[in-house]
Amino acid sequence: MADDQSRKPLVYIIGGSAEYREELVQSLVTMYRVKAFDSAAEGQFACSVSLPVALIVDEVVQPKGGANCIAQVREQKITRGLPVVFTASKQNSEAIAEAQSSGGVVILIKPYWRSNLLKAMAEGVNIGVEAEWEKIEPKQRTALKNTVSSFNNIARLIENGEPLPYGEVQESCGPLVDAIASDNYKDILRGVQNHDNYSYVHSLRVATFLGLFGNVLGIKGEDLTTLTTAGLLHDIGKMSIAPAVLNKPGKLTDDEFVVMKSHVTATLEHLDHSIDIPKGVIIIAGQHHEKLDGTGYPNGLPGRELNQLARMASIIDIFSAITDRRVYKDPVPPERALDIMINMDKQLDQPLLALFREMLLDAATY
Repeated sequence: MADDQSRKPLVYIIGGSAEYREELVQSLVTMYRVKAFDSAAEGQFACSVSLPVALIVDEVVQPKGGANCIAQVREQKITRGLPVVFTASKQNSEAIAEAQSSGGVVILIKPYWRSNLLKAMAEGVNIGVEAEWEKIEPKQRTALKNTVSSFNNIARLIENGEPLPYGEVQESCGPLVDAIASDNYKDILRGVQNHDNYSYVHSLRVATFLGLFGNVLGIKGEDLTTLTTAGLLHDIGKMSIAPAVLNKPGKLTDDEFVVMKSHVTATLEHLDHSIDIPKGVIIIAGQHHEKLDGTGYPNGLPGRELNQLARMASIIDIFSAITDRRVYKDPVPPERALDIMINMDKQLDQPLLALFREMLLDAATY
């Protein structure tokens, strides 16, 4: 099995002082596999050998500066669409404008916090991933664009303490529901594999699998849209959890797990501040971590208090989490994930799980 570093996305740093490059490496090493180069020529040669998911280019690059280095990157076919984070001082406005003119460039003004660096990196990587969506057929492309736009808007509203417009979120899921109903969804799942917003990736996968499962169980029309929308919203409380906890490799401490579990309550609070939220959305958001034997959270509800929506959501949330790709782990193959879940016979609804397994095998989803 590959080690933790080899699983991580590859990023190149070009330019800046040796000390600055080392600081960047140390800031990024927990999330990315990082290689640093002094000159534009070294970085461009490295790209010809192994293409990274993104470049970090400093304003100081030998021989002609960072903006010129980015222009050269854009001239080469292999790196033309490569996302770039350009680090520069605010005073260097001319270089910033030149870098921006190259397109696909995220500007990061020095000095900055590590959190700003990671945010810029995620934005850069996602520019590249989302550009690839233009190559897939229109219905699935629209589903991806609508849901990521809606998810980003939800994050902004939560940060500003504003209520969520449920009707708009539901409308954004319409193309996803149409793709599911027409059995035309597989590029949606493939399209988010390398996206750098894990909360969005997981939520979209849960929304897709909930929609697929609901369709198999005979749920149609507005009810199917509600089910799919609930998947997109079920974890929005995680937007308030520190990335160090949310993306931590390995086991959480007891205190960290308390923080992680709080996302369910936070999600319900966000939904409570909005209007017209269907009961099914509340059930899925509030009970997708409950277990039949009462060992789940946040309320330890026993199976007799969990209806079919909660049981479905628990199965799909666990399946998605196991098969998700993370920076610190490879995705577990679906067959292995299902075997693991079959052994959770006291926690999961096994007849529903059998139907879910049959759906995946029949659809050859992966």
